[in-house]
Amino acid sequence: MSEIIENKKEASGKTFELSEKVTVEKVSYKNRYGITVAADMYLSKDIDKSEKYPAIVIGTPYGGVKEQGAGIYAQNMAERGFVAIAFDESFNGESSGEPGHTSSPDIFVEDFSAGVDFLGTRPFVDRNRIGAIGICGSGAFSITAAQVDPRIKAIATASMYDMSRFHRFGWEDTMTDEQRAQTLVQLAEQRWKDFENGTPEVPMGFPGEPADSIPEGLDPISSEFFEYYGMERGHHPNAGAAFTITSSMSFMNFPLMNYIETISPRPILFVIGENAHSRYFSEDAYERAAEPKELYIVPGARHIDLYDRTDMIPFDKLESFFAKYLGKK
Repeated sequence: MSEIIENKKEASGKTFELSEKVTVEKVSYKNRYGITVAADMYLSKDIDKSEKYPAIVIGTPYGGVKEQGAGIYAQNMAERGFVAIAFDESFNGESSGEPGHTSSPDIFVEDFSAGVDFLGTRPFVDRNRIGAIGICGSGAFSITAAQVDPRIKAIATASMYDMSRFHRFGWEDTMTDEQRAQTLVQLAEQRWKDFENGTPEVPMGFPGEPADSIPEGLDPISSEFFEYYGMERGHHPNAGAAFTITSSMSFMNFPLMNYIETISPRPILFVIGENAHSRYFSEDAYERAAEPKELYIVPGARHIDLYDRTDMIPFDKLESFFAKYLGKK
């Protein structure tokens, strides 16, 4: 299924201006769980559909939607000659799946492979030249998908978060065994409540309308995320960035990237901001990955700056990386 999107920010519902160099189609396809994944496919207006092109599947920041940062990446890669899709993870955004706002490491990883299924069956895509870009939480999901899906020929991450590590060990691995045990007790109690209520509880996320300022009392990391999700900069009504409380149980039991070294000889590019609070996730993953691999540091950038700051996101680097490993005329 597809539908052409008008080339206007207001009509498209995106948080960024659409380029006049690309066309965007709303597409959808099913993953292997039967969930319908909603995506936007970006194509250069110069594309010759009688030819075959390299393609990239692009995941959103954790809690985000395709109309935000992932769409910015897809648009810019399409301008550079790649077929690109930005997708909403299952249970979120315009994708199907019940209950909504569920977060599942297994299914979010599967969504990347489902994107490869879709791209590899387009007549103008070379199915042997498909890569992936994961932003924030989807960075780890893209790597985990590549561990078992050799069709993903090259992987780039930006401001990567390892959500399984975060949930199990806390920020900067400071959660104690006692704290984790208590958290699991609380989550188990939450399951009783959800069952009795007939629906899982979702904590309050970012406001439905963009705020004018960052609320007082937020810690620096929460303030940074509010700046993007809660204010005009990146606000989108489909991106409350909140998941069901019990979703975190799955992440504690599903370590991502345990086999990152097996991706070799396929390449991985880790892009991080110099001032990103999350940079240790990428630095540690880089150390564990086998060659070929590269760690690219963006001077002065924070975590969220690699979501949408087109003056800071190293698109020339991403283009050269994928051109080298996927091939591009």
